Amino acid sequence: MTRTDSATTDRARAVAETVTDPELPMLTLADLGVLREVSEVDGRVVVSITPTYTGCPAMDTMRDDLVHALETAGYRGVEVRTVLHPAWSSDWISEDGRGKLTEAGIAPPGPAPRRTPGPVPLTLVPPAPRGACPHCGSTDTETVSEFGATACRALRRCRACGEPFEQVKEI
Repeated sequence: MTRTDSATTDRARAVAETVTDPELPMLTLADLGVLREVSEVDGRVVVSITPTYTGCPAMDTMRDDLVHALETAGYRGVEVRTVLHPAWSSDWISEDGRGKLTEAGIAPPGPAPRRTPGPVPLTLVPPAPRGACPHCGSTDTETVSEFGATACRALRRCRACGEPFEQVKEI
C-alpha cells in the first residue's frame, strides 16, 4: 500500500469537504462531522464517512455524491468506506454548521448525552430538549413530535413566538 504526498491528499479532502448532506443541504458532510478521513492509497482516493445513526437512508446518496464530486475533480478509482467506530455524535457538528442550522430555522442540538461503558440504562421518558428557538431565541419550547422530516430531527414549537421548528436531536 503506497500513500501519495499530502498536497494531493489535501486537494482531495478539499473537494470532499464541499459535498453537502442530502437531508440538511445547508451543511457539508464536514460541517455535519460525518466526513472522517480522506487519503490516497495506490492511486485511489479513499474517503471514510460515519452515519449519523444505524440505517441512515442518506448514506447511499452521500457515497454517490462524494464519488461524483471527486471524479468530476479528476480523481479515478474513488472508494468510500463506512466507519462505525467510534459512533457519530451530534457533538461532531462544527460551530459553523450549528450556525448554518440556526440560519436555516433548524435548532442545533445541545450537548449529546454522556454514556459510560457498560449497560445502557433504560429511561421511560425522553430527555428534556435543550436549545433555543432559532426564530426568537426563547428556550420556552415544546415537543410536537419526536420525529421531523428525518429520524434525526424532532418537530418543536416555541411558546414565546408560536413558530414551529425542527431541532437536530442530541445523539
